[in-house]
Amino acid sequence: MNTHKLVTAYSDFMKHLHETMEDTLHSFAEALEISKEKTAQSSDLNAEELNKLSSNVKRDIEHAAQSLTHQSDADSLSEWLKFDIDLVENFTLDAFLSVADKTRLELAKIQELAITHKYESGDITAPGTFICDACGKEISFKTTSEIPVCPACQAETFIRV
Repeated sequence: MNTHKLVTAYSDFMKHLHETMEDTLHSFAEALEISKEKTAQSSDLNAEELNKLSSNVKRDIEHAAQSLTHQSDADSLSEWLKFDIDLVENFTLDAFLSVADKTRLELAKIQELAITHKYESGDITAPGTFICDACGKEISFKTTSEIPVCPACQAETFIRV
């Protein structure tokens, strides 16, 4: 599997998602499906890769949305990433923040704020800090990346902090 292809597709998916949510009155779920279709047209991902990518984007947006507060979304995003957002390279933070904020509002309406998100080796994810579920080792990404196996214990499950 070509990791660069997946990382590029993740960024394209996020761009499509932002545009879809900005231009129309679609729900997050509808916008996610529309973005998945657009990404399918603009990439050479197979169905399995596209479904996994869509799940990864959904997971990241929902998790970020849960972490954002009304008063200071930029500060909340920095806290969610666990580093200064000024250090994030090659990622459309405004688009991500916008989609996450709209998703936060949508999640609040349907009261799905108790979701626990697990991240696995091989998943493509937005920038952030993750802790190995097995040994507690922290790993951080400043760009959209593929989650590796834990460098300390080779475990494959992480949580975002």
